[in-house]
Amino acid sequence: VSRLHSLRLFPEILRVVPPSLRALLLRFLLIPGLVMWLWPLSLLLGAALVLLLGPRWQWLRFQAEDLRFWFRAAQLKRRVRSWMGRGAVSLPQLFLQRVRRRPDQIFLRYREQNVTYRNVWDQSQRLARALLGLAPGDTVALLLGNEPRFLAAWFGLAQLGVVSAFLNTNVRKGALMHCLGASGSRGLITSPELFEAVQEILPELREMGVKVWVMGGGDFPDDIINLQQLMDETTGDLPPQAPIRPMDTAIYIFTSGTTGLPKAARISNLKTLMCCNFYHLRGAGADDIIYMSLPLYHMSGALLGIGGCIGVGASLVLKEKFSASQFWSDCHKHNVTIFQYIGELCRYLTNLPPSDNETGHRVHLAAGSGLRPDVWRDFSRRFGNIRIFETYGMTEFSISFFNYTGTPGAVGRGSFLYKCFCPFELIRFDTDKNEAVRDATGRGLRVATGEPGLLISPITPTSPFLGYVGSRELSEKKLLRDVLKPGDCYFNTGDLMVQDSLQCVYFRDRTGDTFRWKGENVATTEVSEILTGLDFFQEVNVYGVTIPGHEGRAGMAAVTLRPGTDLDLGRIYKYIMEFLPSYARPRFLRIMDSMEATGTFKQQKTKLVQEGFSPSLIADPLYVLDETSRSYLPLSQDLYSQIISSQFRL
Repeated sequence: VSRLHSLRLFPEILRVVPPSLRALLLRFLLIPGLVMWLWPLSLLLGAALVLLLGPRWQWLRFQAEDLRFWFRAAQLKRRVRSWMGRGAVSLPQLFLQRVRRRPDQIFLRYREQNVTYRNVWDQSQRLARALLGLAPGDTVALLLGNEPRFLAAWFGLAQLGVVSAFLNTNVRKGALMHCLGASGSRGLITSPELFEAVQEILPELREMGVKVWVMGGGDFPDDIINLQQLMDETTGDLPPQAPIRPMDTAIYIFTSGTTGLPKAARISNLKTLMCCNFYHLRGAGADDIIYMSLPLYHMSGALLGIGGCIGVGASLVLKEKFSASQFWSDCHKHNVTIFQYIGELCRYLTNLPPSDNETGHRVHLAAGSGLRPDVWRDFSRRFGNIRIFETYGMTEFSISFFNYTGTPGAVGRGSFLYKCFCPFELIRFDTDKNEAVRDATGRGLRVATGEPGLLISPITPTSPFLGYVGSRELSEKKLLRDVLKPGDCYFNTGDLMVQDSLQCVYFRDRTGDTFRWKGENVATTEVSEILTGLDFFQEVNVYGVTIPGHEGRAGMAAVTLRPGTDLDLGRIYKYIMEFLPSYARPRFLRIMDSMEATGTFKQQKTKLVQEGFSPSLIADPLYVLDETSRSYLPLSQDLYSQIISSQFRL
């Protein structure tokens, strides 16, 4: 077509072409020629539109992304109805559908084993036959690590109509007893590797009448049942499963939190199915290989990780625990395409020295929650073309955000269309009183754009709150009533969020993590993000400590240093004076060898707050900010006494 130079030659050509060939000529020459002439014009018009719209172009793009997500969300709801229409009312039943469709597909890659969908289902059926004495509605706790036996136990108990309570493998003694009592467990399934934790409380378990099964052999007391042996010996068919409903309790997951004892949240069958759409939201399919090292006792690992994999019929590399040094080697070895993260996992990777195997991999998607903006930028710049799909969700309630626009630091969008899918409000919150602000009529106040607010979501028949197991007061504390109008009821997430002018939503802080100093509110997450700009800080955990004679709490930062670096107090002082307002500057520094975290990689603050800043109680090096000498000074016992007696000015 380019050789014709001008479309004006077409009439002359058509005169000499036989009528039977004119249609073909018009189709294969004229139409492409018109396209060649029109596409530069379209490009120019598009560029002119971007220039005319200016900043509004971003807004227009986000509107298109909102519409696209809304259609996909509607599609996912149809998928769930389709699953239920074919008899899959629970996640284990959906797994059975996958077994029937592709039984010999690899489901798990665990250590050096390849475990198929059929293998896991066969194991679960053997476990169900071994525990036929349990009745539908009973509860059995699982104290198992990241291994195929966890899934065999979960799916096997589900076939009997038994509710599984997922226990944190790090809990011991009193906390473990609390979890078993709170969930009303009749039995406990554990592994030989974790039996030591159970052995510490065996006398109490015997008094409670809790049976203990171990999935493996070993030197155990006589009343401890070798479940693996029972599974190997049992034969026969299972009785028909009792009918279950979408809103029946499927499992109990304990909210890890950073304060207080764990609470057992009720998770419905419907929620487990909805979570199976997690990877499908970003277009994942059966050919993907997912890398998952998050603990299975947590919602992110069990429902989003395992459930999301089952939802698309993919394969999953199951790691017992996360290892930053092994991560990229594992990705190359297993041809990983999707990586699920939470908390600080991406930061652990960016803290590693550069290596050859961190590029040239097949990973194209990282999905999860809790990724800070500074780590987001470092991760994206360093590890290749990996899309980051940041999300936000609650274990005990169906409120969620999805950052489908790829905005660094945001957890998602709060547009009108998104609120049709997941309604929410941001209301003013008093950090001193630790409660929502209400006007003279007792109604909550919506925040302005850019103002931090408490995230709440309405409780409706289509979005119920099943509550926690145990005292009704535990569930009632999470509810706010008569917030915007008489008779309404909202779930209180306990999280402070900010929504900008483009309707992107950002996580600001947890209400318990925000403190007040010098008459101003200090958001610990923001201060932590700023302090990580110092290249010799590896981890930063900011919190507030009380000081006699002072209102509010003074900021304190517990930090760890990068290997091979030295603490530079002068640089720290200059840095905070430049980047932090006076009320947000940490008054105290604590230099630690390692940072404690919860089982879901959230920084542990409670113990640090309780220990305060006393050099007589803390062996770690402590420093106090002294603006007079323009530096941080070592905190001696004498200086500590001056602070307590208000002789030293903070």
